[in-house]
Amino acid sequence: MTLAPPAARFGELTIHPDISRAIAELGFMAPTPVQTRAIPVLQAGRDLFAQAQTGTGKTAAFAIPILEKVDAVLKRPQALVVVPTRELALQVTREFGAIGKYRKSHEVAIYGGVPYGPQERALARGTQIVVGTPGRLLDHIEKGNLDLSGLFVVVLDEADRLLDMGFAPEVRRLLRRCPERRQTALFSATLVADVRDLAQRFSHDAVEVAIEPEKQNVDSIEQVYVEVLEQDKVRALEELLRRYETDQVLVFRHTKRGVDDLEEKLRKRKHNVAAIHGDMTQRERERTLERFREGDLHVLIATNVAARGLHIEDISHVVNYDLPEDAEVFTHRVGRTGRAGKTGVAVTFVGEWDFDQFDQLRAKAGVPFRREILELYDR
Repeated sequence: MTLAPPAARFGELTIHPDISRAIAELGFMAPTPVQTRAIPVLQAGRDLFAQAQTGTGKTAAFAIPILEKVDAVLKRPQALVVVPTRELALQVTREFGAIGKYRKSHEVAIYGGVPYGPQERALARGTQIVVGTPGRLLDHIEKGNLDLSGLFVVVLDEADRLLDMGFAPEVRRLLRRCPERRQTALFSATLVADVRDLAQRFSHDAVEVAIEPEKQNVDSIEQVYVEVLEQDKVRALEELLRRYETDQVLVFRHTKRGVDDLEEKLRKRKHNVAAIHGDMTQRERERTLERFREGDLHVLIATNVAARGLHIEDISHVVNYDLPEDAEVFTHRVGRTGRAGKTGVAVTFVGEWDFDQFDQLRAKAGVPFRREILELYDR
């Protein structure tokens, strides 16, 4: 007789140890609000209607309970996630793959604009989780490639966008094809009447969860940018650490290698610094974060992923050492300062190849930036 492995903890949540292992490797520090509230509902088998924006961790909120329940032995679709765009289908599928790394289940992205053949073969091999756009999903059903009779859960992700893009008829057709005895979850950034109508029509006694998007207090965060050559960035960071009255500084880099490289260089220059990223164990990351919270560390260097769930009230400065990939990442990063009624400063480095991207970021972020001239160039 094989005993089930003991459950693991993710913040206040109880999750499967295989999933705990995977999300620790991904750098999830603690559950986000939508995960804290949605995961227990879905684990209990209840229907869910959740208001949650992109960037709140909503994909993991439904992926974790789905991955806990799918049976990898059964070579048929058991979970269906309906999304509005090809890009989101690929993104959600990748996240299922990463979170379910140790669960032996398979996921496939189904979307239009590409040949049917590879998708047909993936479905024929037997996949437990299907993520797709409405039109192409219906095409595969009509062709006999996709059988939904074994589903135990259906998720409508970004339900408001599905309806805005005119997919309401296709979504209703899909839901009518699904077993009546199933779990249904809708995630939507807004609770407009059409989405509520869809939820009421196709769910049963759904638990409603509303997560307010994290709002950046523009008045409490001073936005600064400096133009700096890539080769001068370490010297520029040292200058800023001297110039500002910094308590605790959080520095963002794109990659784990970049994080380690910068940590080594600052250590050699006698700075009180540490790093967190996905190659560290959960215990190592928690120990480092605790030192940072307690003020034993002056500078913490992190990747975007490693900073998920990072809520520390005394971060005085955030430094975008590498330019954020987009406005959403920018908001996530700079929102680590200026918390709990305190003021903060966010400094963005703009390298010699970053100007076009920075102009786009500044337009989308919608916040005022002040340029500062570095002393190393002020001669």
